[in-house]
Amino acid sequence: MRATRLLIPLLLFGMVIMPSQADEAIYSARDIFHPVFAENGMVSSQEALATKIGVDVLERGGNAVDAAVAVGFALAVTLPRAGNLGGGGFMLIHSAEDDETIAIDFRETAPAGAHRDMFLDADGNVVTMRSRFTHLAVGTPGSVAGLALAAERYGTMPLAELIEPAIELAEQGFTVTPDLATSLAALRHRMEPWPASRAIFFDETGEPLGIGATLVQTDLAWSLRQIAENGPDAFYDGPIAERIVAEMESGGGLITRDDLRNYAPTLREPVRGSYRGHEIISMPPPSSGGVHVIQILNVLEGIELAELGHNSAAAIHHLAEAMKLAYADRSEYLGDPDFVDVPVEALIDKDYARELRDGIDPSRARPAAEIRPGLSLPYESNDTTHYSVMDGAGNVVATTYTINFSYGSGIVADGTGILLNNEMDDFSAKPGVPNAFGLIGGDANAVEPGKRPLSSMTPTLLRRDGEIILATGSPGGSHIITTVLQILLNVIDHDMNIAAASAAPRIHHQWLPDELRVEVGISEDTLRLLRSLGHDVEVRNAMGGTQSIMRGPNGFYGASDPRRPGALTLGH
Repeated sequence: MRATRLLIPLLLFGMVIMPSQADEAIYSARDIFHPVFAENGMVSSQEALATKIGVDVLERGGNAVDAAVAVGFALAVTLPRAGNLGGGGFMLIHSAEDDETIAIDFRETAPAGAHRDMFLDADGNVVTMRSRFTHLAVGTPGSVAGLALAAERYGTMPLAELIEPAIELAEQGFTVTPDLATSLAALRHRMEPWPASRAIFFDETGEPLGIGATLVQTDLAWSLRQIAENGPDAFYDGPIAERIVAEMESGGGLITRDDLRNYAPTLREPVRGSYRGHEIISMPPPSSGGVHVIQILNVLEGIELAELGHNSAAAIHHLAEAMKLAYADRSEYLGDPDFVDVPVEALIDKDYARELRDGIDPSRARPAAEIRPGLSLPYESNDTTHYSVMDGAGNVVATTYTINFSYGSGIVADGTGILLNNEMDDFSAKPGVPNAFGLIGGDANAVEPGKRPLSSMTPTLLRRDGEIILATGSPGGSHIITTVLQILLNVIDHDMNIAAASAAPRIHHQWLPDELRVEVGISEDTLRLLRSLGHDVEVRNAMGGTQSIMRGPNGFYGASDPRRPGALTLGH
């Protein structure tokens, strides 16, 4: 195995070493970061209680889908800033029995009353807060329908049994962790305006719940029990729907009973590509993630990244240049395929990648102003969460779901305990104007009734020699695509174990704004070389938060990203 040496920002991952020492020391990631091992199955999620619930399902004979559904409902209780009933997402399921991979799209949809200019003022300017922190920001939720569909078609246990652990946690409460307390304190302004939200997440003195407090969610337990007893109809055409619509009417939102009744998840064919002998299986549109991960890998396949060295200036330069090109294409061509013609095959074509690669200058960073979407055609705060599950029979699930910003809109539908998303901000409020993550969108992602907003969520599977060997994904808004990309590169090109691949410092470029974002841990000499090539380098906060599992010859190896406190990977 190749020796890969990295500059590791040890303080970032909670190790006791002074910054000056970390700047000078070189460590082998393979020696420091070790994956969790298990023989029979594994769950990796961003919250420890949810992970344990998933493992318990596996131990009781459930398959990977059963465990994933149980984790999804549990995270709605234990990770309220991202886990949800009031949002939506994507799930990749690999069925070992059929040797088939299915993509479930349970992304939110725009209500029937939505229209293209709903977030513009009288002068045609975007009113940003309207699409983020009001009832108008809420898209019709899809999580309940998506999880229920997965359980019905691909699971082996009753839905009610999979929801029961979440009900118990909501009814009995659980201890607020340092991570949850910090999050509630930092984002109190998001929920403070809404009485139903304050009643859940604030104490009797009017302060957000602190470390060691008990978070009891009685209304959420009621909602979960309704779903357990009556299935998803309780959410979309029953007592929960009634309360959600009442909340919309009281706050000037758009979701109606018909919007809820008409919601349905969609089964899609995953997008597939190849990279150095591996098959990449990822989420298709309305996710932009799978298309652009494959597009960037196609560009990089003609560059010997392993010879350039992990996170060397040359490797980062080529990676950043490829990222720019993909994000430029994202701005023009990606949207909901049920509404627009997305040129997936053209974007992931190897010949197109060759054209893009030929335009990369190894000695100069190409300014964003010189880059335009390249096809000749007429034509996520980022507190999303991801979890991965594998079982001993070969079934695999990779799920990324979200309410968009941390705690979504901040609005709890009164009487339900359900935090509502603000996914309408993922549409292009006005073509050419960036959203909250700085991403530019065009007409393909304009608001339309019933349409799903474009997403960066990228649940991804890696297959080699006929077997799924990796399930991964990440939160992170616009950083999701590049985070998942770098996990794949670290495993394939740089021969890292999954823990080292997860911990390695990351970089990101999204075309606009024209800056190369890097985490702490890239050497100063490398940063100087990158600036000399013309890159506007900005050292930023940690990016992404992967939850990954790899299948090896003797069992399962997993890792929770050290950037996300409270995460847990556990096997049995």
